[in-house]
Amino acid sequence: MTHNPMNEGPKIALFEPDIPQNTAAIIRTCACLGAKLEIIEPCGFLLSDKRFKRVVMDYMNKKDIKFYQSADTFFNSKKDQRIILMTTKASISYSNFKFKKNDTILPNMPFNGYEYGEIMI
Repeated sequence: MTHNPMNEGPKIALFEPDIPQNTAAIIRTCACLGAKLEIIEPCGFLLSDKRFKRVVMDYMNKKDIKFYQSADTFFNSKKDQRIILMTTKASISYSNFKFKKNDTILPNMPFNGYEYGEIMI
């Protein structure tokens, strides 16, 4: 399967990921779906971690992952974009939500103190 890297599309952002196997599985999913991955640092592991490398296999091309040094840097770069925060406490189900082409989906963000106009589903 090939994807045109110039196409805009959905982005998955991970907030300070700390489980190497889960992060690697998300990288594999993004690679298969053609979604872009963004990581908000710091990570709780090194990309050279053997648990990470075992799961990510050859799916990861580090140059295709955008890294942000902090949550503030991430949110400041997205001022004119929609950030979709995933939570079990939202009033809208993801199955009823209308995603847009350039949305950034943030599945693991703690919600304390961040009020940047995000949409929670």
